[in-house]
Amino acid sequence: MGIIGGIMVPHPPLIVPEVGRGEEKVIEETTRAYEKAADFVAALKPDTIVISSPHVVMYGDYLHICPGESAGGSLRQFNAPKTGMLVEYDRTLRDYLIKLCNDNSFPAGLMGERSPELDHGTMVPLYFILKKYRNFKVVRMGISGISLSDHYRLGMMIKQAAKETGRRVVYVASGDLSHKLQYSGPYGFDPMGPVYDEKIMDVMGSGEFDALMDFDTELLEKSAECGHRSFVIMAGAFDRTKLKIEKLSHQDVTGVGYGVCTYEACGEDDDRNFLDKWYERRMKKMENERNAEDAYVRLARNTIENYIKDRKIISVPDSLPPEMLTEKAGAFVSLHIDGDLRGCIGTISPVADCVAEEIISNAISASTRDPRFSPVRPEELPFLEYSVDVLKEPEKISSPDELDVKKYGVIVTKGMRRGLLLPNLDGVDTISEQISIAKQKAGISVSDDDVELERFEVTRHRP
Repeated sequence: MGIIGGIMVPHPPLIVPEVGRGEEKVIEETTRAYEKAADFVAALKPDTIVISSPHVVMYGDYLHICPGESAGGSLRQFNAPKTGMLVEYDRTLRDYLIKLCNDNSFPAGLMGERSPELDHGTMVPLYFILKKYRNFKVVRMGISGISLSDHYRLGMMIKQAAKETGRRVVYVASGDLSHKLQYSGPYGFDPMGPVYDEKIMDVMGSGEFDALMDFDTELLEKSAECGHRSFVIMAGAFDRTKLKIEKLSHQDVTGVGYGVCTYEACGEDDDRNFLDKWYERRMKKMENERNAEDAYVRLARNTIENYIKDRKIISVPDSLPPEMLTEKAGAFVSLHIDGDLRGCIGTISPVADCVAEEIISNAISASTRDPRFSPVRPEELPFLEYSVDVLKEPEKISSPDELDVKKYGVIVTKGMRRGLLLPNLDGVDTISEQISIAKQKAGISVSDDDVELERFEVTRHRP
């Protein structure tokens, strides 16, 4: 009993004949692979299918697991209203999984349901499986903005829940690959698209799952993938499991990547402890970064670690460089985990008596008061990456042409509304993007050009 197998599959509605109406023939190779994957699931005769879909409601700091006794849906939004299904949820397995999440302070559960209807990321895989096998219940979940390693941890808890409830479980990781593979495709082309597809198929075909947690955030964003986190959860469900893997297909003829693989569990294998291996590499990297910290970053880290662990606000250390004790300046403290933003709060102009006090105040705010994120948890502290930006005096400019996204930050003001964006940020490549984001942060319409612009430089401190 436990996790007995899994499949990695895409979810293009086009592949369903009632939707494609003949156009599905362009991805016939994927269809044949899908049929084999469905046969594979049927041969395993699972009690329960656990499926993760990127089209279930997604939250930045919480992973939604679908509630209720059952759910139905149809492909009517794709002009196939008669193609639908009804599935019964495995409440016993689902509730046990949620208990494990609660016991481990893991941010997942039944809250946040937006629509009880089955999404197409669930229905497309089940369409093929139900033609071959019907005697199963379902646990359905989404993905989240939480770290990739946390998605892997959730998979490990799914494995534990399956074993301890005595279920025979097949995991279905629903997700397309890059959406940026061809200029003629519906989402256009980005050079990172083919890079992602080649890399993900190598990893999923080899089963070296620790590499899943090392995918660069920029690669994931620019390739416009949608299934990566789904694949990571499944990898976690196979932690310490020997696998028989078959890579069935990879197509990119529509401008979107579709990959199909099957995974059969063949007993335990303690050498496949990929989270442990990733954690060891990560901790070594973090140790090297700590050794390279300057006084600014070290102060931010010491502040946050003391506050999160003991709710203590540290005093300004006497050993800091003189300029941190005598100079005044606005400062921003930014936190990342695995390359993903985890908090960022700062001041445009100084409000404290010195830069050190400015950093202490803003470090606490970045870790606990950024409205975009929940407060940093103690278990996240070893993985936090820090940067501190000390702002130079802003200067007014008359035109966006005076900006440079790498050199200058921007402040956009209209009336009482004011938005700031730091310079040299990943994913912000143009002046128009920089100004638009600053406007959004201020609550100013992106199309509103009746604004005041200021630019500023920063001294960035990071390991």
